[in-house]
Amino acid sequence: MVGITGSPGAGKTTLAVRLADALGPEAVHLPMDGFHLANATLDRLGRHDRKGALDTFDGWGFVALLRRVREETDHPVYAPSFHRAVDEPVAGEIAVAPEHGVVVVEGNYLLVPDEPWGRVRDLLDEAWFCDADGDERERRLVDRHTRHGRTLEAATAWATEVDGRNARVIEGTRARADLVVSGAIPA
Repeated sequence: MVGITGSPGAGKTTLAVRLADALGPEAVHLPMDGFHLANATLDRLGRHDRKGALDTFDGWGFVALLRRVREETDHPVYAPSFHRAVDEPVAGEIAVAPEHGVVVVEGNYLLVPDEPWGRVRDLLDEAWFCDADGDERERRLVDRHTRHGRTLEAATAWATEVDGRNARVIEGTRARADLVVSGAIPA
C-alpha cells in the first residue's frame, strides 16, 4: 500500500490516479474521500459548513477498511468512492481485488498522528507527501468549487478559510512522509 497525501488542491488525486494507471491492472486507486460523512450527518452534527475537516470523516471506518485490504486478500474488499457532482460518498463502488498487488491510498489525513488517523501510517508500506505552491493550490480549489456550483466569492472563501485551515493541519504532517513529491502536478 502506497499512501499519497497532501493539502487540498496539491494534486494528490491526480498523482494517485496516474500512478495506478501507469501500474496497470495490478493497481487500484483507493481514495479516503469515500469516508466523508454524509451531508445529512454533517448537518445533524453542525459540521457541514467545514466539510473536509478532520472530524467530518469516518476515520475509524477508513482504518478498518485499510486493515481489511491488508488482511483479506483472498476475496474482493469493497470500498466507498466519492462523487463531487452529488457531494456524497457512494458505498461499495471500488473493488480491491486479490489481483491488486498495489493499492494507491490517497487522502488528506493519512499522516495525522491523532487517533484514529495515527493508525493509518502503520498500515502503509510507503507514504508520499504531494506538495504544491499555495497560490496554485488555491487557484485549483477555487476552480473546483466554482465548477461544482459555488459562486466565485463563495469558492474563494471556502478555499481560503475551510481548505486553508485544513491545509495547515496537513502541512504539519510532511515530516512523517517517506517521500515529498513537489512541483506542478497538473490536474
